[in-house]
Amino acid sequence: MAFNFITAQEAAEMIHNGATIGLSGFTAPGTPKAITEALAEKAVREHEAGKPFKVNMFTGASTSDHVDGVLSRANAYNMRAPYQNVPDLRKRINSHDCHYNDRHLSEMAQEMRYGTYGEVDFAIIEAADISDSGEIVLGCGVGNVPTYAAMAKKIFIELNAKLPKALLGMHDVYMPLDPPYRREIPIYAANDRVGSPVLKVDPAKIVGIVRTDSYDCVKPFTAPDEVSTLIGKNVVRFLVGEYKAGRLPKEFLPLQSGVGNVANAVLYDLGESKELPNFMMYTEVIQDAVLELLKKGKCTFASTCSMTFSDETEAKLFSDISFFHDKILMRPAEISNNPEVIRRIGVIAMNTALEADIFGAVNSTHVLGTKMMNGIGGSGDFTRNAYLSIFSCPSITKGGAISNIVPMVAHADHSEHSVDIIVTDQGIADLRGKDPVQRAKEIINNCAHPMYREVLTDYLNRGAGQTPHSLRASFALHEAFTETGDMRNADLGRYF
Repeated sequence: MAFNFITAQEAAEMIHNGATIGLSGFTAPGTPKAITEALAEKAVREHEAGKPFKVNMFTGASTSDHVDGVLSRANAYNMRAPYQNVPDLRKRINSHDCHYNDRHLSEMAQEMRYGTYGEVDFAIIEAADISDSGEIVLGCGVGNVPTYAAMAKKIFIELNAKLPKALLGMHDVYMPLDPPYRREIPIYAANDRVGSPVLKVDPAKIVGIVRTDSYDCVKPFTAPDEVSTLIGKNVVRFLVGEYKAGRLPKEFLPLQSGVGNVANAVLYDLGESKELPNFMMYTEVIQDAVLELLKKGKCTFASTCSMTFSDETEAKLFSDISFFHDKILMRPAEISNNPEVIRRIGVIAMNTALEADIFGAVNSTHVLGTKMMNGIGGSGDFTRNAYLSIFSCPSITKGGAISNIVPMVAHADHSEHSVDIIVTDQGIADLRGKDPVQRAKEIINNCAHPMYREVLTDYLNRGAGQTPHSLRASFALHEAFTETGDMRNADLGRYF
């Protein structure tokens, strides 16, 4: 079939006010870069003309400034789901200029198919290659695009010249049947391949192809600072201890790692460990550190939803793609984050927290309980189903004005029932097999910063019940920060 090559502006003109759009990609990789920018320009023109123009945008996870940045600045979002990390969008969400539905990433695709969000008008898909029959070689991230493409009435393709056609074979596109017809997902090891290397779409739905030529524009993470380094070493120390104690199998287990400097520090320390065997990853994102681990053989295989590499690292991958071709496999989010698979193969989950409370509950999403940061992402998918669930965070931030270990989290994303281990720069709290008071003492003594241990212990001792909270005093540290800018000014006496 002969496809119609068009400009990004021509594509944007076809998208109407109120449209529901599904994007390929997961984080910046694999997401569109041209049509969304043209769409933002259209929104500005429409608004200047006094006309309404907003769209509903569904993605795999976060995107980039090419998508969430430009469209948020243009105030072009009515609704956005399931995850984001761009400051301009965060401002819109917290000021209620954009409806935001924060979802577990593994659930987004099936909820779309169940009809929760209505019909999909357009899918925009970044591609490395496309055949006349509609077989698409995707880019460096998959996300929920199999579902969006299947549901969309019309499809736009962004054919990116920066993406090598040799990416063919590095994707595993698999979409499970919906209940009551769903069968087991036949993944029994991180390196099992069960789907198609290409995304197959109805070529009649493709209304235009836009040529682009751009890397994914992922900034490199900064070198680990002292705190991140300490956290990384503590996580590795814990894993080494578990391995030596025989609580991990001799083959080890596949790892999942969140995104950010702390996650990168953990991975670098794992790469240096002589006491842990080589391992595989079953995760939603791989970062720069993983490419180095694959190169040196410490990581033998990485199953992921996205290769979230900086532009420099992405260029290294493309220049040596034959080496990595059989060592990386990209899957849709509902597979990379699937609870069934995570529990079956025994994933060790390592995620980051904004704050944790003394009983083991974790806040991943809301600053001081009210302002959305990024979202829950895939942390819940892995945390609840992991062989081991590890959360890490600095013990303090803002020079000590904030303790990230608090009496009660101001927003609960993960309950104490799902959290096994908490790690900070101070140390390790193993919560397994402990009652609430035992957990609290473990966290205070090992993870809280020394400047906050006294007030946290005082809170614990003043409480009553099996989980000794004081509802009046539970947010004393948060209130002190709100009132004075420093949690160290908390006065528990005023609440008791």
